[in-house]
Amino acid sequence: MAKQPSFTCTSCGASHTKWSGQCDACGTWNSIVEEAPLSAGPSKKSLGNVRGKQVPLSDLSTKDDPPARTVSGVAELDRVLGGGLVEASAILVGGDPGIGKSTLLLQAAARFARGGMDVIYVTGEEAAEQIRLRAARLGLENSPVRLAAETNLRDILTTLDAEQPKLVVIDSIQTMWADNVDSAPGSVSQVRAASHELISFAKRRGTSVILVGHVTKEGQLAGPRVVEHMVDTVLYFEGERGHQFRILRAVKNRYGPSDEIGVFEMTGRGLAEVTNPSALFLADRDRPAPGSVVFAGIEGTRPMLTEIQALVAPSPHSQARRTVVGLDSQRLATILAVLESRCGIPFAGLDVYLNVAGGMRVSEPAADLAVAAALLSAREDTALPSDTVVFGEISLSGALRPVTQAENRLKEASKLGFASAIGPEQKKQARVPGMTLRTMTDLVSFVQEMFGTD
Repeated sequence: MAKQPSFTCTSCGASHTKWSGQCDACGTWNSIVEEAPLSAGPSKKSLGNVRGKQVPLSDLSTKDDPPARTVSGVAELDRVLGGGLVEASAILVGGDPGIGKSTLLLQAAARFARGGMDVIYVTGEEAAEQIRLRAARLGLENSPVRLAAETNLRDILTTLDAEQPKLVVIDSIQTMWADNVDSAPGSVSQVRAASHELISFAKRRGTSVILVGHVTKEGQLAGPRVVEHMVDTVLYFEGERGHQFRILRAVKNRYGPSDEIGVFEMTGRGLAEVTNPSALFLADRDRPAPGSVVFAGIEGTRPMLTEIQALVAPSPHSQARRTVVGLDSQRLATILAVLESRCGIPFAGLDVYLNVAGGMRVSEPAADLAVAAALLSAREDTALPSDTVVFGEISLSGALRPVTQAENRLKEASKLGFASAIGPEQKKQARVPGMTLRTMTDLVSFVQEMFGTD
């Protein structure tokens, strides 16, 4: 059946079922025109004839006020968020089970509530009494945080619409289920639908929403990746259960810098902030040891020193082992290949074990030279000076490439008592009082000067 044409007055916008010379609504002559459909195709499969409202446009020179932020008082969390919590923002927090996500968010919710923000904590994995017991253990039982133990999304949205809180914590998004989706809770469809409804509610009502998400064995957030695109901020809570340190890392942030990190220490009273993580990660370095090198790195906007440890031993197996903790295993393979091809130092028949102390994870290419130094130190059984830090990126040709923020790296090292540094040549050489920077052009010169190996 053919669609009936639609006619609109260009003067007042009134709709008519047929054309006429004069508009009945405003009386204007010759102002009625036939309106083209908004999109082509069947009405059930396309937008059809129904038109929406016109969206206001602005130019590139228009300046909007920066978003208002609410500071929680947890300095490491505020740092990762970009300076505080933005109103009507959606935040996704992921991490391994038992790593401390619920503890961190309960502490943050209590801080926000004590600051005057109306906070609701919705748990789908635990009973409300379990949350109260955790709050009592953390000394937060008197905080004005309201609890709800519910997984039905319709009931949760109805409650939030009536209470109008400023912050909602959903723990976790995999336990929520919508009654209009025919699949089990935790499935891709349910996670997508629940996330969409909660984020839409946050934008409409001006409520900030924090979603807790599980991670897979590979360390990625479980569920559809589209959820990461829907939210404003994605945070990963990292750490090893055997270590007391926890790293909160921002991998996406529409309101602040990404790759920013916050460092916490797990204690009997919950998560404590670590204001100087470099000093804490290097606290057990008492004397120089073969295979141990201090790397001067940058995490987000923060300079940080970490210890890279290597062990090289003859392999009893036909296939030598390569074990890496805290670094990219592919990067290790590349560095070993460059050492063998460009420097003539073979690692065939040798097991290689590489570790970043304290449970840290380093992804910066500037750690290449520190990794190579640790490997050579372990292989030659020669310790580098204990007051020396190392940084620099290694290219496949064996050349050392300059790195960013070299001056900030040296300042952090000087603050912790280091006197010298080894790095690549920079276009603008960094100068820090009390620090001696030894520059190298390629890996071959570094190996010859530091280890005397041809």
